[in-house]
Amino acid sequence: MTTPDIPAAQQFYGGLLGWTFTEGDPQYGGYCLAEVDGAAAAGMAPAMEGAPPAWTLYFAVQAAGGAVLFDVMDIGDSGTMFVGADPAGAAFGAWQAKDMTGCAVFNEPGGLSWEDLRSKDPDASKAFYAEVLGWEYHDLEMAGPDYATFHHAGDEAPLGGLGGMMGMDSFPSHWIVYFGVADVDAAVSHVEESGGHVLSPGFDTPFGRMAAVTDPWGAAFWVTAPNPDLPTPDREG
Repeated sequence: MTTPDIPAAQQFYGGLLGWTFTEGDPQYGGYCLAEVDGAAAAGMAPAMEGAPPAWTLYFAVQAAGGAVLFDVMDIGDSGTMFVGADPAGAAFGAWQAKDMTGCAVFNEPGGLSWEDLRSKDPDASKAFYAEVLGWEYHDLEMAGPDYATFHHAGDEAPLGGLGGMMGMDSFPSHWIVYFGVADVDAAVSHVEESGGHVLSPGFDTPFGRMAAVTDPWGAAFWVTAPNPDLPTPDREG
């Protein structure tokens, strides 16, 4: 994520998700890692001047296409990255690993647990990610006629979902990041008490209980306590 106040953001997310943080690297603008028991959960960097605070999802790739927003760059011995956009305009990051595969904690409290795309052109987005990342899709009619879960090829466990704007037509296409928590309602209370905002209070779904929130600087994300009876996907790069 990018934020205008790294120390305050570390305090907020540390209390919410149990993260600890590595020391910021001056070579990369103070970029640091958020960790759970020493395993990487996410990255944090100072926001560029004029850019809003936000979470950006990075997908592991070997080759990619589409619009390039920030050129390919090497991040030391960790890997190679760029930031691009799909045909509907949703921004995402692409990561080709060297020594660092990316998230090392996932599908548990403090780790990445789901990703969701709100797209102005779901069909074009589905075709794009199928070609670039090899995803397969399973329709989920309860979430709308154009919504589907996306999966690694041959894996029944969903990584996340992809569909239309769901009433958010005034916004551009965008990805949404979800983090696991042990107790959604306790997490919502922490957000409120720490200066964040609740966009959607906790509610139950077949995938588990979840809520939409922002941090104190306006970066939106979701917290979720996944349904333990559902299979979990492989997110190791």
